[in-house]
Order: sequence, then C-alpha cells, then structure tokens
Amino acid sequence: MSEQHTYRVIVRGTWDALTDEARARLLAGAAEHGMPSMRFTEEGSLSYEPSPLKHFSMRFVVVSDAADGEEMAGAIAEDRAESTLRELGYGFRELRSTVTDLDTMKINFKPASRR
Repeated sequence: MSEQHTYRVIVRGTWDALTDEARARLLAGAAEHGMPSMRFTEEGSLSYEPSPLKHFSMRFVVVSDAADGEEMAGAIAEDRAESTLRELGYGFRELRSTVTDLDTMKINFKPASRR
C-alpha cells in the first residue's frame, strides 16, 4: 500500500448558461457562500460573489496516493466539483485547480526571540 498524502485543492470556474431559476437560487444563497464559507472540506465548499455573478471557487480536501501526485488530486477535486455543480443544476466552464500538498509543505517557524 502506498503512502497517502492530504491535499488542499481550490477549484475555480466561471458560471455559464445559468437558467433563471439557478441564477435566482445563487443570488438568494449568496450570503451563505461568501468569505465566511471558505473552508476546505471533503465534499467541497462553494463560494462566490453575487455581483457580478460571474466566477466561483470550491475548496476541497483530497486524500490520495502520494505516488499519484498533485495532478491526480486536482483531477479528483475537479471531478467532485463537476458532479456537485451538475447535481445543483448550475452551468459552469473553465474549471482549473490549484493544489497544495500538506504533507510536503514547508513551514517556516520564526525562532523565539532571546531577551
């Protein structure tokens, strides 16, 4: 069994061909999908600005084989985003992802100051 890594993936996209009903639902739910909703989850969290209703992002946590790398984690997250958006009846295009491997991320700690 290969080593598993945890990835944080941001999938960004553009709304496309939204129906009047989908647009109305997005605008009605905009307050729930702003800055405070931005968190990384396995099922993904959707965020967007209502004015103009143009772009969106979804944040995912993906656990995947380290050997498959960041590219696979991005593909998994994009697939999850597509499925979720289709289930909700939202048109979209131009999905792209940014992936961070939490297991290889360097953290620069500042040394404690000496007095």
